[in-house]
Amino acid sequence: MKSHRNLILQWAEQGHLAAGRAEEAMRVSGALPDRGDWHRFIDRLLLWSGTVSVAAGGIFFFAYNWQEMGDFARFGLVELLIAVAVVCCLRFGMDNPAGKASLLAASVFAGALLALFGQTYQTGADTFDLFVTWAVAILPWTAVGRLPVLWILLTGLVNIAITLYFHAFPSLFGLLFGTEEQLWLLFGFNSFALLLWEFFSRHVVWLRERWAVRLLGLADGGLVTALALMAIFDDNVGFNAAFIVYPLWLAAIYVSYRRIVFDLFMLAGAVLSVVIVVAAILGRVLLEGGDSGIAYLFIGLAVIGLSALGGLWLKKISREEGR
Repeated sequence: MKSHRNLILQWAEQGHLAAGRAEEAMRVSGALPDRGDWHRFIDRLLLWSGTVSVAAGGIFFFAYNWQEMGDFARFGLVELLIAVAVVCCLRFGMDNPAGKASLLAASVFAGALLALFGQTYQTGADTFDLFVTWAVAILPWTAVGRLPVLWILLTGLVNIAITLYFHAFPSLFGLLFGTEEQLWLLFGFNSFALLLWEFFSRHVVWLRERWAVRLLGLADGGLVTALALMAIFDDNVGFNAAFIVYPLWLAAIYVSYRRIVFDLFMLAGAVLSVVIVVAAILGRVLLEGGDSGIAYLFIGLAVIGLSALGGLWLKKISREEGR
């Protein structure tokens, strides 16, 4: 269904509205934000940016004053910050944005406490243990918080833990994992997380934050594009699963975000991925033993042409959906 804004713009283009009356029509229909909308926007912007700034500032404070502070002062201060954040969360309540922001701050400070413990006592644990423990520690808060950013934080911690694990131990169950295998594992995890998020967002209202889905989609698309590029430039002759998975991923993105749930950002990301992969294929084919000058010119023209076609297609479907 078309929004009020796009309907009014369409009427203005068709001449159904007098010149200069489009803005007034938008204001009457509620398509333009009023003073209350701006107040809520600024309030949320200051709340969340302030929360992130305080959490980051606390971590940098410990790093900068590490030598001047004793162990008891370090632990006491970070535990005090966690306690204050939890008390604020309980005081404001989980249904209040301030309570949710306090829970996010407490989750970040929990990671700072774990890092402080490992740095102070030098337990000998691997780096990935920190992120695994951090993810497990904030899991109860994430489960009850009904806050998308906490789930994104948890997903990010798992991604980092997986990456650091294979830096420390390149094998799992006796199987050697190289860079490509690690990317496949990360791609599988993020695809599963994206699928779960989209499924549960149909039944859970607070999961319908599109920025979180798009962030997961950005990570997922970046990983599968990297796998496709590795397959293109792989000198080993033989079958590579990316040649099948990548087209299937593109088809899944198209069906999911064009036919089921329209999301222009996800479709734009798929278009960007196609441009990158096609440019890589052309580079692999044309730069082997040919005139590099002509090859680069042709690749540049192909990128411009594909980008233009992709932009026209995105504009067309955006108009069809009234976005």
